[in-house]
Parts: sequence; structure tokens; C-alpha cells
Amino acid sequence: ITVVVAVIAVVLLFWFLNRTRTGKSMRAYSDNEDLALLSGINPERVVLYTWMIVAALATVAGVLYGLDKTFKPFVFFQLLLPIFAAAIVGGLGNPLGAIAGGFVIAFSEVTITYAWKKVLKYLLPENLEPDGLVQLLSTDYKFAVSFVILIIVLLFRPTGLFKGKSV
Repeated sequence: ITVVVAVIAVVLLFWFLNRTRTGKSMRAYSDNEDLALLSGINPERVVLYTWMIVAALATVAGVLYGLDKTFKPFVFFQLLLPIFAAAIVGGLGNPLGAIAGGFVIAFSEVTITYAWKKVLKYLLPENLEPDGLVQLLSTDYKFAVSFVILIIVLLFRPTGLFKGKSV
């Protein structure tokens, strides 16, 4: 359900931003505020619609997260760094980059902190089967993986993978 709803939300958001007059005015205002004002775009209306879209997407994300995990009072602390890192890695101001950055961060965290014992059990002969979990890092270091990727991207490509705004 989460994947299907997320794909539908992304497709609808891209359709809205590229095909509707309000979406085009939002993109224009984001690109060049002065030129958008001269073109007759109402900035208060653009900001209002932007916050409405953000609220709807945050609500959908919260409901989907609640279906998969249990809520705890300070769960946002665990999500803040990976979300921030994904936005920077993908490129600020680029929706496609945010999606790609999210995949890079998520798959990096899982790949580095995954216990590869069962995978190696199927791939290797029985006499070479590992005794331990065969993790590169403990799961306690998931946030460190996000942080290291963020630092590397900021050092070598400050605009992100998809040429967003520089930080």
C-alpha cells in the first residue's frame, strides 16, 4: 500500500506542477521571484497552495508511516537526518533529485548495516559459511552512514546529484 500510494502521490504532484496553471505559477515563483511578480503571479496565493500541498503530503506520509511502524513521541529525531541528507544529496529544489537522494541514502544505510549472514549462507559452500552476522557496520551507525554521504556530497558536489540550488 505504501509504495502504491507514494507512486500515485508523486505522479499527481508532477502532473500538478507541470500541467496546471497554479503549478506552473508555483514553479515560476520558485525559479525567479521578481519575474514572477512582474508576470502577475500572486505570491500569497502561491505560498498558500504550497503549504496546502505540503500539509496533504505530510499527512499521507504520516499515515503510511503509522501503518508500517509504531509511533513514538520523538520518532522525528530518527527521521530528520536521513530526510535532510536525501534532499541535499538529490539536489535542493529538484523533486526528482529528492526521490533519487532518498533511494541513495536508504539503500546505502541498508547495504552497509545489513546482516549478510543469510545471503552468504546461500551463496557460499557449506564449509565457508560465516559464523557471525557479517555486517560492515552495526545498525547503531545508520545515521553515521547518512551523515558521511551528506558530507561527501557537500564536499565534491554541493548542488547535489541533480544540480539543485547550492547550499
